[in-house]
Amino acid sequence: MDIAAMSVVMNQAKVKQQASLSVMKSAMSTAESNGAALIEMLNSSSVSQAPHPSLGGQIDVKG
Repeated sequence: MDIAAMSVVMNQAKVKQQASLSVMKSAMSTAESNGAALIEMLNSSSVSQAPHPSLGGQIDVKG
């Protein structure tokens, strides 16, 4: 393989690696923002009483 062909192959590999890294950074950024939004949503939710506290406390198993 001559030097010119080897240079082209090496540059193509470098571009492929850079594109892969760019996609990975984008995916990590998206995952990080989704995680932060999920944590914020969980922290903002409050455990409240049931809408009607006397309903749902007992189950009638006699048909």
